[in-house]
Amino acid sequence: MRLLCGEQDIIIVSIKIMNELEKGLYIISTPIGNLNDISLRALDILKKTDFIICENPKHSLKLFNKFGIKKKLLSLHDYNEDNLIKRIAKYLDNSVIGLISDAGSPLISDPGFNLVKKFIKKNIFVTSVPGPTSIIPSLQLAGFAINSFIFFGFIPKNKSSAKLNANIINDLDLTSVLFISGNRLKDFLEFLSNNRNIAICKELTKINETIIRGKVNNIVDKIRKNEINLKGEFTVVVDKKEIKQTKSVDNNIKIQASKLLKKYTLTDTVEIVHKLSNISKKEIYQMALKLKNG
Repeated sequence: MRLLCGEQDIIIVSIKIMNELEKGLYIISTPIGNLNDISLRALDILKKTDFIICENPKHSLKLFNKFGIKKKLLSLHDYNEDNLIKRIAKYLDNSVIGLISDAGSPLISDPGFNLVKKFIKKNIFVTSVPGPTSIIPSLQLAGFAINSFIFFGFIPKNKSSAKLNANIINDLDLTSVLFISGNRLKDFLEFLSNNRNIAICKELTKINETIIRGKVNNIVDKIRKNEINLKGEFTVVVDKKEIKQTKSVDNNIKIQASKLLKKYTLTDTVEIVHKLSNISKKEIYQMALKLKNG
């Protein structure tokens, strides 16, 4: 047994502790296209894991080979999640386990929810290593207000369910973002209000990054003319519902009109109040006429 008392020994022990990761689950975001978007922290943790849970090992190997990461990969899908949890049960609290998806942030329209829930239920360490996602770049590039937004995930394949989602979006005064495959894009857009502003995004962060903005009917027309390549999946951003401000005559407007009628003709008063209030001339005229006739 050795007693550590020298300054050098303390430094060596401190470095060892800093390099050790707490046993548990690390939910790690990976690039959505450009592999250079991987964070330094994500690379560091991936290299220190005991094994990594992913969707498609062949797909993940492209990233790992680029950065020299060699780890055991376990495939996770919705249909095998329960079996995988049983398979790794004895490693949950004594291993550093990474969870990644094919691209972007795990769990967002991807499997892994039950796995995370298992760690939380057993009170085992879980943390997130944040990074790339197609949702935020799409919102940023759409050009719409994004102080608040709602995420719908993948739009259902069933047409009735897809239409129900579209009807909800049509009535929302929030910006909406959703995922959809190209072969179902046109049918879904036809459920949306024709004059709604949208942006459809594809190949984000890649050389062929494409953002197409416009009214729904214009985008649908481009699809009909085969001007948009529908191969692959899209992130669609739908602008919030435009709420027309409807103003009506109130007591302040009446007081203002009464003062103006003392100086101007009925026609001039209507014109001035209309410009100041943006209330329809017809409504202002009827109100002003009543005031004038006492």
